[in-house]
Amino acid sequence: MSDVKTTALVWISPSTWPACVDAARDRAPDDHVVLLHVGDDRIAAEAHRAYAGLLGRGHGPERDPGSRLQALSGVAGADLLEEAAHRLGRPCELLDRHGSPQEEVVRAAADVDLLICARDGDPDRPGPHSLGPESRFVVDHAPCPVLLVWPHRS
Repeated sequence: MSDVKTTALVWISPSTWPACVDAARDRAPDDHVVLLHVGDDRIAAEAHRAYAGLLGRGHGPERDPGSRLQALSGVAGADLLEEAAHRLGRPCELLDRHGSPQEEVVRAAADVDLLICARDGDPDRPGPHSLGPESRFVVDHAPCPVLLVWPHRS
């Protein structure tokens, strides 16, 4: 048996993270676990563009809703990572990135042995429709094996 630990990257997204963390706990019990959250900056960027284009005329940058949304996104991401780490129940690495979620996940998966992510499409339509566009991109471009799990259903 080798002493070299493998690394599992777990994509933490707001709607599916519990299933991914549970899969890491159950399927990768001896792996080094990295929990990854990616803040999607598109909404903050759109709010900033709207503010800069029309709404912000004559007002200072302190009123820019894009900046406020970005700050709130950072806090929400950090809280989500902490909650996921607590659920995992063992030491892990927390990684909070911003940008295009699918591109950041693929980039982060470059140096890991396993990527754990959840289906995020229509749960009533197994197959390709059970993956949203971001997850489909990740599955198609991941440079490592992918464990794809169903999110918990209420």
